[in-house]
Amino acid sequence: MGKTAQERGLSYVPKCYKVQPLDRPKMDPKIANVPLIDLAGMSDPTRRSILIHEIANACRRYGFFQCLLVLAAVEYYSLFHYHHVFPFLSPTQLLFLWECTVLELLTFQLSDYWNLAAYQLICILQDLSPSIVPMLVINHGISKGIVDGALSTASDFFNLPTQYKANFMSNDVHKPVRYGSSLKDGVDKVQFWRVFLKHYAHPLKDWIGLWPHTPLDYRNKMGEYVEAAQQLAQMIMGLITESLGLGPTYLSSKLDEGMQVMTVNCYPPCPQPQLALGLPAHSDYSSLTIVLQDSPGLQILDTEDNSWKMVPAIPGALQVHVGDQLEVLSNGKYKSVVHRVTLNSEKTRISIAGLHSLGMDVKMEAAKEMVDEENRNGYRESCFRDFLDFISKNDIGEGSSFLNTIKIQK
Repeated sequence: MGKTAQERGLSYVPKCYKVQPLDRPKMDPKIANVPLIDLAGMSDPTRRSILIHEIANACRRYGFFQCLLVLAAVEYYSLFHYHHVFPFLSPTQLLFLWECTVLELLTFQLSDYWNLAAYQLICILQDLSPSIVPMLVINHGISKGIVDGALSTASDFFNLPTQYKANFMSNDVHKPVRYGSSLKDGVDKVQFWRVFLKHYAHPLKDWIGLWPHTPLDYRNKMGEYVEAAQQLAQMIMGLITESLGLGPTYLSSKLDEGMQVMTVNCYPPCPQPQLALGLPAHSDYSSLTIVLQDSPGLQILDTEDNSWKMVPAIPGALQVHVGDQLEVLSNGKYKSVVHRVTLNSEKTRISIAGLHSLGMDVKMEAAKEMVDEENRNGYRESCFRDFLDFISKNDIGEGSSFLNTIKIQK
C-alpha cells in the first residue's frame, strides 16, 4: 500500500504498466461526437416524445450520451442574438463549440470545419461585455453544489495519509467497501495507473455507515450526490425502457430494489501517458452507468470505424453509459459502450462512476417483447454476483469479457 508507481509519483512508467503497442493511446485523439440530451420539459408530451426518440438513437448508435448543459435564459438570448453568424450550426453545436473553446479542447485537433466555426465564435465572444458572457446551468436536475461537493470530497479522500486509506485496502471484489490501485493491485499481468475507492450506495442507509468517516464531509457530500444520481438513473431508465416499447416503469421496482455501486477514481499525473492507461477497454456490468468527471480522459470506442475517441469533459455534465444488463434486456438492440481511461502528465483527474443494476442475485434476461423469430434470444441470464465471480478469476486487462461469456452463439 502506498508503494505503487502512481502513488509514489515515479518519473517513469515501470514495465508492468506498459500496455501493448496496439493498445497505447494517441496523444491527439479525435473528439467523440457525443449526443447531448437536454432533460428539460419531460412533462410535456410532445417534448417527451422527442426526448425518447433522441435517447433511442443515442443508445443504438453509441450506447452513450451526455446530459446537456444549457444557457440560463438571459445569457441564452444574449449569445444567440448572434446566431446569424452561424447559419450552419444548431444551438447545441454552438454550446459544444463554446465549451471546447473554454476548455481548450481544440488542442485535440478538431476538424478544420469545427476549428473555423470555433474561431468565429471566439471572435464573437471577445466582443461581448463581461455582463453577458454565458453562464451554464444543468438540466439533469443535480445542482452544481452537489456535483462540486462530490468531486471535492473525493479529491480530499485521495489526499489523506496512506495509513488511513489502507484500512479499506482489499483485492476482494466481493467486499462492499474497498480501496485499491489498478484493477487488482499487483495481481494482474498489466497494472493500471489509478487508485480507487469503491462502495455500495443503495439504499444509502444500509451502506453509508461503512464508508470512510474521513474527510469529515465525505459521507454527507457523497451521500447527497449518490441519492440524486439514483433518482436520475430511475428517470433515465424509464425513458430508455419506454424507447424500447416496454413502458416507463418496466424496471422501476427492480432498480429501486437493486444496486448502486460507486467507483470513485483518482488518476495521478503519469510521466509517460502514451505508454500506459488508467483503465483498459471494458464495458460495465450495469443497467446503466452515470459518470461525473472533472477533466478529459474518458474515451469510447466508435464501432463504425473501430477508433478511440475522447469524450469532452463539460463542467457539471454527466455521461450516461448503456451497460451490459441493458444490452441483454434489449436483446442486443442497444449495445453496452466499450470505454477506457487515458492519462495526462500534468494534473490529477477525478471521476465518479455510479453503476446502477438489478439486485446482487436478480437475474437479467432479454425481455420477451424483444425476442421473436427474426430476433432470437442472444443472451443467457446473469446477475451481478455472476459478474463479480468472473472478474475475481479473470484478467480484464488481458481482454477477458464477462459479456462475451453470456452471449449465445447463433
